[in-house]
Amino acid sequence: MAITLTEAAAHHVARMLEQRGTGLGLRLSTRKSGCSGFAYAVDYADRIEDEDQVFESHGIKVVVDGESLARIDGTEIDFVRSSLLNQGFEFRNPNVTAQCGCGESFSV
Repeated sequence: MAITLTEAAAHHVARMLEQRGTGLGLRLSTRKSGCSGFAYAVDYADRIEDEDQVFESHGIKVVVDGESLARIDGTEIDFVRSSLLNQGFEFRNPNVTAQCGCGESFSV
């Protein structure tokens, strides 16, 4: 499988990388957190490590460490705006078996 971006997410990441002036793409990982077990961690990918998997979607590289990939393989990342102040990434992860009430953490 793969990690993919919607066009809206790819456009947002491209703008952020352009504003930043450096970076290879988007880094997506997971960390232990919250009441359901794991949370997504999003950052810039400034380098690619040996254990990283690299996916490309709409011209943007998505870099995922090997440990996180098992929890998020098949995920589609979207960028949504519900208002001018409320915007962010939305993760459609087919591996999720439960989420906490606030949507900040998940279990697989």
